[in-house]
Amino acid sequence: MGQRIIEGVKLNSLKEIKSEKGSVLHMLRSDDLDFENFGECYFSEVFMGCIKGWKKHLIQTQNLSVPVGLIKFVLYDDRLESSTYQELNTYILGRPNDYFRLTIPNGIFYSFKNISNQNSLIVNCADIPHDSKESIIKEINNKEIPYKW
Repeated sequence: MGQRIIEGVKLNSLKEIKSEKGSVLHMLRSDDLDFENFGECYFSEVFMGCIKGWKKHLIQTQNLSVPVGLIKFVLYDDRLESSTYQELNTYILGRPNDYFRLTIPNGIFYSFKNISNQNSLIVNCADIPHDSKESIIKEINNKEIPYKW
């Protein structure tokens, strides 16, 4: 993708077993090399053209994929101790061509936008259950993150 990958971020190709009656879409297995722990799995619907974020988890790791639609993810590393401090990454995930799992470690701000012509669906298999006390939320357009939607 021509960008310096933020420290700890992973992008894994996912298996799709196609069938004329509908595909089987893999997302995360307990025997995957980068599987850490199961906390919860949920779906986030994103309406056409809508943007969600910015959010940073202090403890939780995100494992995201897009089984329906097309989503542009933007990640920003504001960790002072990181080798990729102040790095921005962008990824486009969705089917049929970009079915991947994006792993976002704790400490990384992320935001995303539905860029398809339909509602999109993100699945997140996080390593701990959601706890609003362990995350930080910022406005979409703020001065600390050098990205404008």
